Amino acid sequence: MQIGTITLANNLVFAPLAGISNLPLRLLAKEAGCGLVYSEMVSANGLVYGAAKTHQLMNSTPEEKPLAIQIFGSDPTMMADAAQIAASAGADMVDINFGCAVKKIVKTGAGVALMRTPDRAAALLRAVRDAIRVPLTIKIRSGWERGGEQAFDLLRIAEASGVDAVAIHPRSASQGFRGQADWSLITALKAATTLPVIGNGDVQCAEDAVRMLSQTGCDAVMIGRAAIGNPFIFGEILELLAGRRPVPADAAARLRIMRRYVVDSVNYLGERPACLMMRSRLGWFVKGLHGCSAFRESIKKLESLEQALERIDGYEKVLMDAARNYSGMATL
Repeated sequence: MQIGTITLANNLVFAPLAGISNLPLRLLAKEAGCGLVYSEMVSANGLVYGAAKTHQLMNSTPEEKPLAIQIFGSDPTMMADAAQIAASAGADMVDINFGCAVKKIVKTGAGVALMRTPDRAAALLRAVRDAIRVPLTIKIRSGWERGGEQAFDLLRIAEASGVDAVAIHPRSASQGFRGQADWSLITALKAATTLPVIGNGDVQCAEDAVRMLSQTGCDAVMIGRAAIGNPFIFGEILELLAGRRPVPADAAARLRIMRRYVVDSVNYLGERPACLMMRSRLGWFVKGLHGCSAFRESIKKLESLEQALERIDGYEKVLMDAARNYSGMATL
């Protein structure tokens, strides 16, 4: 797949997830087969004013390339400056968020609020396009309310402004993540443009991704929540697309990436902040496994890398004992 000057290995994309899709998780997605990873949302104001924590969100390594850095804001000049900073920091693409419906973002005129102000959206896109040479993409919703008219309006503005691709999550701002994503809007947008269209929304398993591609004609599939704790989904989709039946990741594979995720997070954030984060995030990887509730309870007070690895080792023993007991019962 081609986006501007960038050639992707495949058409699978890991979505920008605020507070979640940081470097350690993006690396897991990339290693699982994802063709393009996006940073979490990065504040344009934070970049321009030099906020250290904001700049850290752009930290990258060659292993995750290509990387799209998503920025948000509402001021054209500020967004242009931020886009230049992102490109200088190593972004292979810059993405502008037109989809975030969180109140604190919307009240500043950013995110999905920009879909209600087409003149400002046009000025913003022109300013950013003139400021950078790397590919420019946008991520949008269907609009403020259902129907999709604002999505088509913004698509026309994007085409005229030199945008290289558009990702669409076909839910309205008022829906949030409730209800069902309207995939028919992806189909209609794809039919209305020559730009690459990336579909997003309600892809919960590998079969959903393949169905979205065939049903809507979109050029790529962007996966967000379904990849949290399960980066293996990217490899499973690739297997299905190749005509093979994917083999779900077993418990050993999940434990292996849990250890990797903990170590990478400590190296990235520092031990204390990483362990505070792991108190909730390690539970992502054990969903559906035997004894997962007890494991989640055991990590609620993690204090160190050593303790986190001990908890994972202990849980591995629980799983092994359960497997032996089940095997013994099966032979009776």
